Amino acid sequence: MTATTSPLWPALLPPDSHGSDELCTVSAKGVRVRFADGRELLCGTSGLWNSHLGYGNAAIAEASANALREASYLNVFRYENVYAREAAAALVKLCGSEHYGRVIFSTSGGAANDAMTKVTRQYHALSGAPQRKIVIGLQGSYHGLTFGGFALTGEDLGQRMYGVDQRLTRHVPPNEPEELERLLSRLGGQVAAIVVEPVLGSGAIPLTEDYVAALLRLRREHGFLLVADEVATGFCRTGPFFATEEWPEPPDLLITSKGLTNGTCAAAAVVVSHQVASAFTTAGSVLAHGETQAGTPVMCAAILATIEEMRRLDAEGMSRRLSALLDTELAALESDHPLVTETTGKGCFRAIRLRTPEGISLPPAEVPAVVTAIRRAGAIVHPGLNGVQLFPALTYTEANLRELMECVRKGLSAHAAQAVGA
Repeated sequence: MTATTSPLWPALLPPDSHGSDELCTVSAKGVRVRFADGRELLCGTSGLWNSHLGYGNAAIAEASANALREASYLNVFRYENVYAREAAAALVKLCGSEHYGRVIFSTSGGAANDAMTKVTRQYHALSGAPQRKIVIGLQGSYHGLTFGGFALTGEDLGQRMYGVDQRLTRHVPPNEPEELERLLSRLGGQVAAIVVEPVLGSGAIPLTEDYVAALLRLRREHGFLLVADEVATGFCRTGPFFATEEWPEPPDLLITSKGLTNGTCAAAAVVVSHQVASAFTTAGSVLAHGETQAGTPVMCAAILATIEEMRRLDAEGMSRRLSALLDTELAALESDHPLVTETTGKGCFRAIRLRTPEGISLPPAEVPAVVTAIRRAGAIVHPGLNGVQLFPALTYTEANLRELMECVRKGLSAHAAQAVGA
């Protein structure tokens, strides 16, 4: 099928690549993906960073199938269901029931960020501060492509062209508390929330301990809510179940998605602190948010099975062991490959920054060609800022990781040779 006749309109793929069998997947098992052109490739991205335990986990598949057979479709739109009750209780326990008390189910990280924005603004209205509507995010952050999440996303991805309303959002540089303090000195009484990724998804840039400490101090001083978008970092991607477990104090709201069901279905959740939830309960106030597929039996069964499987397999231990191997492999790549300028990230959430053969930082327009070269060398990687990103499944063996790095090296060399020849 050619690009001009393919009825499928895939996301973030240029039209001249639509309909390509080289980019059409047909099956996946473990850490490998088979494509329509017959090739089987090593996956270095865990899908879209979400299949932490690899593809085809039997326990999660069986739990999902049982829920579909026994309950088919039930919802949490003006109703409850027992699956959602159980999954919400499990998430509160996982995140820490001494601090968190309620869960709002959603279907994607972007939609969950939309819900979060509503919660923070309504919380302040209920608390007697309706003027608090501004939400601050970080430059270079990614919070989704729905209109609310898109407004908060700190990359220029066409927000102005699409008419995204960003009048009530602001963005500051990551890891620069002085810039945030200056903004809060002007707008502190109008700020509803500050939303941060513990590791910025686009650049794999971890927040420093000093910056986190500043966020916590400024929260006490200015009264905003602190939100951790753990869509990418949650479920042991950086070591612990959630990256914020390593913060001195927890956020007021925590957003989780990608690893929540091991990538098996559309799922996300906003985990809400007792303090925030109690404002709604005390006032008897209804949150105006709902999604047709949020909190369904299949979603919630997959969540419960994923949590159980991660505990059974010691996902935290797997993550830390793989992270240590990545430290070694990436340090070697950085020291001996002429196109690599630096590696960034944390845990199993890494980025490789590149230069051209001429020594300049790799232009964003060349990143897709590098991804393609590595794919043709045998592995799937994700595009990043001036380079590529790696999100291997926690179930990777040492041999899998060596294979991934060999494919990266071959792909980089092939791209460099092609660039020089051109």
